[in-house]
Amino acid sequence: MSGKILIVDDEAHLRMLIRQALEDLEDEGVELLTATNGDEAVAAIEADRPNLVFLDVMMPKRSGFDVCQHAKRTLGLSDVYIVLLTAKGQEFDRQKGRDVGADLYMTKPFDPNALLGKAREVLGM
Repeated sequence: MSGKILIVDDEAHLRMLIRQALEDLEDEGVELLTATNGDEAVAAIEADRPNLVFLDVMMPKRSGFDVCQHAKRTLGLSDVYIVLLTAKGQEFDRQKGRDVGADLYMTKPFDPNALLGKAREVLGM
């Protein structure tokens, strides 16, 4: 099984942490892509059509909410599974995530094993 996962966060250490959590998947043919802000995320989603996106909410250029809404509503990519990752865990924020089409909302700090498990589930591995 192959697939593509896009990791989007403006903080380099968090991108690295997520990448490390998922690196075993590379041995199984999964391509790991990264973006550092909302504009890069939109460009990567449009160009690479990842199966799964781990998407930070608070970023420069465009928020994760904006990126998610663009992917789900504007581009109509209902088959791209989007996980919003954020330190903001209030119900208001969770509802906003649902409103823009996010498939899952996870709060930071997250469990790296939970990320890997979700990736395996979404990719059917």
